[in-house]
Amino acid sequence: MDRTPDLIAVARDQWRAVHPDTDTSSMDVVGRVLRAAAVLRRRLDAVLADDGLNRAEFDLLCALRRSGAALTAGQLNEQTLSSGAATTKRLHHLAERGLLRRTVDEHDKRVARVQLTELGREVIDRAFHRNLAAERRLLDALPEAREDELTRGLADLLRALEGPSSG
Repeated sequence: MDRTPDLIAVARDQWRAVHPDTDTSSMDVVGRVLRAAAVLRRRLDAVLADDGLNRAEFDLLCALRRSGAALTAGQLNEQTLSSGAATTKRLHHLAERGLLRRTVDEHDKRVARVQLTELGREVIDRAFHRNLAAERRLLDALPEAREDELTRGLADLLRALEGPSSG
């Protein structure tokens, strides 16, 4: 495996020269996770663009598809870690495209529920499978044991950051 220093190792060396007494070890994990996320996002966003979606819209449509039921905007905010205003804007745009519809809750007329249309299901199913194939291609360079190790380590990191699952 290639052991050429990555951007994070170079940055740490540079910071060590500027601030030799500062502990930059957190960059080993945080810096690499953030950088990897940015690189992955850039490459996967190109796949989603082929289906006319951005990452936030994809995440929202995925949440609806996985749930199998109509959800409120608040539930979508929680699942996608988005603000109410951002979710509302995305819902409006996706409804205009015919990918979802909003209905008034039969028990509480103040609440709107959102669900996928047939076209929305077709678009998200296609985009989901194309995205998974692209993810697989991106991970193919890693040996299976390393991928398993990363899976466990990242799961541990998320548990530490998010706390115990409430689901």
